[in-house]
Amino acid sequence: MPRASARSFVARIRDSLTDLPPTERRLGIFLLDFPGELASYTASELAGLANVSNATVSRFIKRLGYDSFETARRVVRLEKQGGAALLLATPGDPARADGLDLHRQQVHRNIDATFNRFSEQTVGAIARAIVGAEQVWICGERSSRPFATYLRWQILQVVERTRVVPEAGETLGEYLPAMSRRDCVVLFGLNRRVARFTAMLEAVIATGARTLCITDRRDDPGPRPEWLIRCETAAPGPLYDHAAVTALCDVLATGVLRLAGASGRRRLSAIEAAHDALEEIEKP
Repeated sequence: MPRASARSFVARIRDSLTDLPPTERRLGIFLLDFPGELASYTASELAGLANVSNATVSRFIKRLGYDSFETARRVVRLEKQGGAALLLATPGDPARADGLDLHRQQVHRNIDATFNRFSEQTVGAIARAIVGAEQVWICGERSSRPFATYLRWQILQVVERTRVVPEAGETLGEYLPAMSRRDCVVLFGLNRRVARFTAMLEAVIATGARTLCITDRRDDPGPRPEWLIRCETAAPGPLYDHAAVTALCDVLATGVLRLAGASGRRRLSAIEAAHDALEEIEKP
């Protein structure tokens, strides 16, 4: 059981709900639908929305363990920065007419902002490290996993010695002893990442492997990898937009394919021959 001060705002409501008086329970149920909205309202506004009194709001907040409404609101603001979809959801109309246009505009802003943070020289240096590595390790957990898999699938066409780790049921610690300064590690650390991410990054850097960290966090990751690229993932809704992350993967993979040279082309040719022999790919 986590200590009281470490429990989230939502966890405190859930744990208290069955023991609350009726009016406070109504307020708790209202907040569980859109807990992030607490950061936007005054105590009086919240009381009006939930159809309870100001005194009920005050008692409810104190029963959750906060010394004031402002303290609770400050905590929710900080928790929203962690990116939980529940805290970012709002009671607005999900089918708003300009929703598609808002997403399109945000995708363009995210890609532009991300691409302004690295140069052709950086892409070239990372691509050379990948092509020249004895082993390429690509790490990603939770929402980072699909991007680790995607990047590996792209560069595997010309760089055979590429793995995504850890695999199901495994931990990164089972691979660390095999990593060395002759290797290249790409570590994805997108928001809502595992709590041990900083320790993982530190351990990877300690192996001496050339390390790229791809993240959308604005805070300092702690240990400094050779390359750190921050992607913008802001979105008009409660979920992250990962268009810039995918675009970055494509840029890196293209750089790798260009540098792979004759050996890469031979591998590409062999793969295509195997596809044809096994009739694996649908013909256009």
